[in-house]
Amino acid sequence: MGWGRRAAGALAVLGLSAAQGAVAQDMMRHIDLTSPEMAGAETTRAAVEAMVREAAGRPLDLSGRRLSGLDLSGLDLRGANLRLARLNRTRLVGTDLSGATLDQAWALGADLTQAKLGGASLFAMQARNAVLVRADLSQARLVADLTGADLTGAILRRARGGADMRNQSMGLIRAVLVSAKLDGADLAGADLSRAKLDFASLRGADLTEANLTGADLSGADLTGARLAGSAWAGADVGGARLLRLEGAEAARGFDAVVNADRALRN
Repeated sequence: MGWGRRAAGALAVLGLSAAQGAVAQDMMRHIDLTSPEMAGAETTRAAVEAMVREAAGRPLDLSGRRLSGLDLSGLDLRGANLRLARLNRTRLVGTDLSGATLDQAWALGADLTQAKLGGASLFAMQARNAVLVRADLSQARLVADLTGADLTGAILRRARGGADMRNQSMGLIRAVLVSAKLDGADLAGADLSRAKLDFASLRGADLTEANLTGADLSGADLTGARLAGSAWAGADVGGARLLRLEGAEAARGFDAVVNADRALRN
């Protein structure tokens, strides 16, 4: 395994740890994201299409492959192994990645508009500033870094983005959605316990039955969000906009949020 792949894998994990965030940023300075290793592709769309045809429905193994900048929109990549793959600025519009493994993959600025990611594993994936508008991430393992990502209208029903407190040897590994756009997203039943959602926009989002226990929502905008049945104990809402909420009276632990006095409420 080359240096680039080792660094990519290590940084992907480190990028999700709050305790090690500064270390990850320092490592970023030592990785050239414009290099062929991170920004180039070792193959073509035509070659990937040929692989799909040859696989005849069997999941492809694209682990560790350099696919950055390609247009792989609309391809059938169900169940594909894309662990440690480089997909930076790759177009995956409408691509079917249902059940795919994207653990520790790089997808900085990737376009996954309306992509199908139901049941996919995005553990330790680096997808900062990715576009996932109206993407389907139902029941996906969403312990990824989606800082600045656009998930407007995305479907995240029963997505698993909460921290697994039984396995935290690397620090607090959880979903990172800092400054992400989740307006109108369907997060019903999603596990976002201890997730980082500070300064995220969740205007009109459906958080019915979602678990936000211990999540960081400081500075977030939840205007018009639906909260019935959601869990909030220990969530930090300092500076958050809690306006025109629906079903707040049926939310669990909403009276036990942190910094409620610093939130904007109506």
